[in-house]
Amino acid sequence: MTIIARSFFSVEITQPIGFHDGMFQRLEIRDRKLAETDDENAPILLCTDPTEEERAFLIDGVGIDRHTLASSLDPNELGRVEFEPDHAAIIIKRPKQYCSEDNFFFKVSSVGIFVFRERLVFVVSEEGLRFEGKHFQQIRNLDDVMLKVIFRCVWHFEEHLNVFNMIAEELEQKVNTSMENKHLLHMFTLEKSLVYYLNAIGSNGRVIERLKASVSRLRLTPEDCEFLDDLTIENSQCQEMAATYSQVLSGLVGARVSVVSNNLNVTMKRLMLVTIGLMVPTAIFSIFGMNVRLPVVEHSGASGFWMILALAGASAGAVFVVSRWMKW
Repeated sequence: MTIIARSFFSVEITQPIGFHDGMFQRLEIRDRKLAETDDENAPILLCTDPTEEERAFLIDGVGIDRHTLASSLDPNELGRVEFEPDHAAIIIKRPKQYCSEDNFFFKVSSVGIFVFRERLVFVVSEEGLRFEGKHFQQIRNLDDVMLKVIFRCVWHFEEHLNVFNMIAEELEQKVNTSMENKHLLHMFTLEKSLVYYLNAIGSNGRVIERLKASVSRLRLTPEDCEFLDDLTIENSQCQEMAATYSQVLSGLVGARVSVVSNNLNVTMKRLMLVTIGLMVPTAIFSIFGMNVRLPVVEHSGASGFWMILALAGASAGAVFVVSRWMKW
């Protein structure tokens, strides 16, 4: 492949690109929808978790910067927009697919979008980037695909936030009825996940603002500019939702910690009353069980046993009455 840089986004391909077998998916716009194709010069290329050989191909064959390619696979990388002589590189954040092994910890991953004049390349570290559904209807051009992918990432955050809310309500009910720590720890994990989500959504907002400021360099149409305005509003609403859920969950965790602590104090108080109620009768039995002469026992005969038992029961009842009177 020979790349001749004439101006920004000006790329001429003089030889077909031979994509080898791997995690490459080739797509094209057909009937205003995305469809897979076997054409080696497909305008849209999706690369999922590239190997070292595939990374070398993207760097040497396609012309992607090595550092930017590594950033698109780094989940801790912040979103940004960079302009190269022949393409633009966009790093956008999206929620990572959740699995049961994550233990209520929702992670964030990155999506690398490399916009050439006649080609659009997506690089992701895991599967899950889909080009289907209502968001990918009536596609006009490659810029439209790029903007719809960014919109899909923002919309994906909103879906996860709704799941956050349902999980938080379920954990709240379990914390109210259980003395175990695991449900409370799960709430702490959710709160930590929301912090990462807030950072990612804020990073996406800065990317969208940078795209709006670079409309002329990206050669976006007025329709694309309107779509960017909608993206700004959508991402702002998503960020406000995440901030609200974070504040609510933070207050909820603090309240549940206080409730658990109060429940523990109540339980300890009840155990203390039981302990006192057992100590007084035990002391009475110990006194009359000493190996010394006690006048009451000697003169009462067999009825002395019942006298001692009654005295122990009366002492336990006295402890109960005093506790009720003092509202323990």
